[in-house]
Amino acid sequence: MHVDELRTSLQSFGWPDYVVFCLMLAICAIIGIHFCLQLRRESKQLKHGDPEEAAKSAASYLVGGRKMKIFPITMSLIASFISGITLLGTPTEVYLYGAQYMYIMGSLILMGLCMFYIFLPVFHDLNLISTYKYLEQRYNRSLRLFGSVMFIMASLLWLPIVIYVPAIAFNQATGVNIHIVTPCVCVVCIFYTCIGGLKAVVWTDVIQTLIMFGAMALVLIKGTLDIGGPSVVWERAKQTQRIETPNFNPDLTERYTFYSLVLGGVAHWLKSNAISQNMIQRYLSLPTLRHARIAIWTFIAGVLTFLAICGYAGLLIYATYADCDPLETKLAQRNDQLLPLLVMETLGAYPGLPGVFVAGVFSAALSSLSTGLNSLSAVVLEDFVKTFRRKPLSEAQTAFVMRSVVVLFGIIFVALVFVVEKLGAVLQLTITLTSVANGPLLGIFTAGVMLPWVNSKGALLGGFTSLLVMTWMCISAQHDLVTGDIVYQRKPYSTLGCNYTFAGVPGEFSSLPLDGASTTPASASSFQLYRISYLYFTLFGALVTIVVALVVSLLLRESDVDAVDPRLLTPFVRRWLERRRNRRSQLPAGKHQQQHQQQKGKGKGKGKEKLRALHETTT
Repeated sequence: MHVDELRTSLQSFGWPDYVVFCLMLAICAIIGIHFCLQLRRESKQLKHGDPEEAAKSAASYLVGGRKMKIFPITMSLIASFISGITLLGTPTEVYLYGAQYMYIMGSLILMGLCMFYIFLPVFHDLNLISTYKYLEQRYNRSLRLFGSVMFIMASLLWLPIVIYVPAIAFNQATGVNIHIVTPCVCVVCIFYTCIGGLKAVVWTDVIQTLIMFGAMALVLIKGTLDIGGPSVVWERAKQTQRIETPNFNPDLTERYTFYSLVLGGVAHWLKSNAISQNMIQRYLSLPTLRHARIAIWTFIAGVLTFLAICGYAGLLIYATYADCDPLETKLAQRNDQLLPLLVMETLGAYPGLPGVFVAGVFSAALSSLSTGLNSLSAVVLEDFVKTFRRKPLSEAQTAFVMRSVVVLFGIIFVALVFVVEKLGAVLQLTITLTSVANGPLLGIFTAGVMLPWVNSKGALLGGFTSLLVMTWMCISAQHDLVTGDIVYQRKPYSTLGCNYTFAGVPGEFSSLPLDGASTTPASASSFQLYRISYLYFTLFGALVTIVVALVVSLLLRESDVDAVDPRLLTPFVRRWLERRRNRRSQLPAGKHQQQHQQQKGKGKGKGKEKLRALHETTT
């Protein structure tokens, strides 16, 4: 049998599978209708034309009235975080490059500590709907608009990939063109997000999370039993060095090292969780900070479990195809079709089970898409419409704006799938592209909550500088990947055991370099900054922002630490500032006033006294 015939025979998506898939979509639509009716009942109880009542209506739509429960919010956080990119991209990454990537799970715990102690207390105490309103309170309106634009840019780079990924799985299972299935499924997502608000999004996320876990469990259990048990998976992975100890090589250009996975991983998770409107909006829908902190750790436990499942899936794919690599033979036409291929080979003979898996992959995508659309409606309403409109919006106007944003961006994301299709493997692509916007954002927020010396001019200049640098780095890195100037070496693979014909000569392939490195640029002997591991990109963007912002703020000498609202700073910085103010309050009145005037100076009198005051402020 030829490989093309085998691929066609595996596309056995029967009517029971379509029933299961359509049932998942129907349940999501029904949940949206239910919460739409609930919102209408609440709307009838409000006084129409009253701006305060309109604000209550918006809060109910965007943050569930801040009365949500921990369990559904945790499930929604997991579903929003674990997109189809993780579901298909992580197994592919482990299959191609080994399990070194899985050490990134340690950085997720460090991210949780940063969230717990640094970011979440600030955002929850301020009782915000838009995360970027914080930037106006801490800096000025220009920074708020900059942050909001960066979020929209990041969404435009990320969500089309989220939509594209499940279409790959559906194409592998059915042969249906991805540009046919994508609009059809997205219409359902736009529908329930538009009419049901946050509550509909959260409760559909609960259903979708359960489907995701169930689908992956089916694949792993059946696939493991088919090849002889977990011991076979482990042994085959060890033989090809896919099971590895941490790599402590300090080379910044190597794809995965302990340092890139921990340091770069923390920044990667923080930009996705600590400053993202998608995630913060869910934490703020809980009634208290204590509830939000519980949700952090239950969310992390769920994500760690799911990452472990995805990592094992990558090892299982290799154990199944150890003697006949489906990428070399073109049985799988794209890297990210490996897991769908395994599903069709292991579950294809059981009617309905492939439908469960495809529903699970689409559930992961729909949860992320609905979260993104709901967050975009919050950002556009709070940061653009209300900011520039002089008169308060009525309840009807508020509802129109929020729902129109959902529909408009939904259409844009579907159209951008045509672009994403040409850009390569989804996991690296996503992290690389989104770092353009998220690196500067992470730096601005981190400086805001931890460095009271940073002012608005410094933060804005730091953000723009980082944006330009990250744009150049990402475009250059992606260009070199597409042209083949950067080559990432795969782990060993073979096609000696194939029982079908394909274009090429069967053989064993070991592309692992002798020195054990996992990445080797095909050209350019000198160091190129944009060729550092893609996991460093967000961290580098944040550091550029923080360093430029701090240096500019200190050079301008316009920072007044005492003028910063303590609520805008993380708790341990608040305590330091409070102790500092207490010490200053004990000084004689004249000396205290003199020091205050020295620190408050705005570029006037650049003598020794002001330099000394600046030194006292920074120390």
